[in-house]
Amino acid sequence: MRRSEVLAEESIVCLQKALNHLREIWELIGIPEDQRLQRTEVVKKHIKDLLDMMIAEEESLKERLIKSIAICQKELNTLCSELHVEPFQEEGETTILQLEKDLRTQVELMRKQKKERKQELKLLQEQDQELCEILCTPHYDIDSTSVPSLEELSQFRQHVATLRETKASRHEEFVRIKRQIILCMEELEHTPDTSFERDVVCEDEDAFCLSLENIATLQKLLQQLEMRKSQNEAVCEGLRAQIRELWDRLQIPAEEREAVATVMTGSKAKVRKALQLEVDRLEELKMQNMKKVIEAIRVELAQYWDQCFYSQEQRQAFAPYYSEDYTENLLQLHDAEIVQLRNYYEVHKELFEGVQKWEESWKLFLEFERKASDPSRFTNRGGNLLKEEKQRAKLQKTLPKLEEELKARIEMWEQEHSKAFVVNGQKFMEYVTEQWEMHRLEKERAKQERLNTTTVSNATANSSIRPVFSGTVCRSPVSRLPPSGSKPVTTSTCSGKKTPRGLKRGANKENLELNGSILSGGYPASAPPRRNFSINSVASTYSEFADPSLSDSSTVGLQRELSKASKSDATSRILNSTNIQS
Repeated sequence: MRRSEVLAEESIVCLQKALNHLREIWELIGIPEDQRLQRTEVVKKHIKDLLDMMIAEEESLKERLIKSIAICQKELNTLCSELHVEPFQEEGETTILQLEKDLRTQVELMRKQKKERKQELKLLQEQDQELCEILCTPHYDIDSTSVPSLEELSQFRQHVATLRETKASRHEEFVRIKRQIILCMEELEHTPDTSFERDVVCEDEDAFCLSLENIATLQKLLQQLEMRKSQNEAVCEGLRAQIRELWDRLQIPAEEREAVATVMTGSKAKVRKALQLEVDRLEELKMQNMKKVIEAIRVELAQYWDQCFYSQEQRQAFAPYYSEDYTENLLQLHDAEIVQLRNYYEVHKELFEGVQKWEESWKLFLEFERKASDPSRFTNRGGNLLKEEKQRAKLQKTLPKLEEELKARIEMWEQEHSKAFVVNGQKFMEYVTEQWEMHRLEKERAKQERLNTTTVSNATANSSIRPVFSGTVCRSPVSRLPPSGSKPVTTSTCSGKKTPRGLKRGANKENLELNGSILSGGYPASAPPRRNFSINSVASTYSEFADPSLSDSSTVGLQRELSKASKSDATSRILNSTNIQS
């Protein structure tokens, strides 16, 4: 049954009750019957009109509800489609009125969601447009007429966030490069002369377009300015080096140099100009003092010759060094030669330093050898002897190791350059071999000379003693104080052999001088240079060179030498200059 019919029946029942109640009242108050009937008809007519009106209103409400439900349902379906959500479905049975209310509520909710999405889309599009203009990138591709889905909005938000990060990164890079550009321009005293340079330096930082092209152009501008700055610095440094060189050659006093000290740092245009003026002034002064300048260069040339271990032939090969015609051409020849020598020294500096170290070690080794054969060293009371022995032991380890290192480095260098590494006009390792061989020959000569001297002395002493008995003669030599200065030690020698006759001393008694410059190119007269030695046939061992038995400190030492001499072989042991052999 329809709701209107139910309401009509309920209304009729209520009105019937009310009419009966009126009749009772009319009867009590004495209203006549005809009037009561008349009034009853009037009330029924009013009740009927009222019921018709109520029914009409209910019918109208029903129609409105049905129409509203249809409209809401249609709009709701459209909104669900636009918002990309599932269509709305009422759960369970409900009245028309409740259905209309639920649909209307759902429509309002969907409208709100649509409005919020559209607003967020608009805001994101505005942010995207602003960022894209700064970064010079295309706008985000999205349909602004439709309602975006939640996923589309999420992707759009992520895109805008990425653009913000890109903007922040590029802006940071722009500010950093801008600062460096301004510093370079200040250093170069350069004023922005292009529209791009003015945009970078003079305009607001936030207004600068942070496109990839602009950032690349910005980096290129910085590179160009830094290159110009580096070139300026190189030019200024070259001018300073030229000034210092001219100062030294012209022997400019310190107070005059201090007057130019303010421009000896920096590379600005005014500094470069001041440096060039000073160079021009010194060059003019140089032309006025040509002889003095050339002589200063010759001093420097001689220093480089020494550092590069030039032989006498190599030094004499530069004929202008010995010319006395002090002209500009002679100066240019000297300048070219000094530049060549500097480059040559720098290229081979590591090897030359190694050779210099070996020479110093070799000189120290020869000095220890000389002291080892000096009897007076045992009278030392200050602890120097022990110190020398420690240094000597250390040197015996380091010298062959140094030779091995030099040999390996020189071989590697010769392989790389496909030529021999020459020192003093010959291969260095051949020179080392010669030094060891010369040292060995000198020690053998000195040993033989001592043996000859001792033999002659003994023969002279024995010939002056008359034998008392016909048997073995026992002789007590004159006692001498021991090195420690204690009681004299008497040594008695009994021999059944004949006293050897006196022998002639060696014809070559001069001392071999080895204390000078090792790589100077000179050789002692008693040991002429031999260039065909192998690196393994050098000299006796370090321990043999350091043997204290070679000194003349005591008679016992002399007798030990005589015993050695009588038992020695014709061929002595050989020392590899880089490998100690026993």
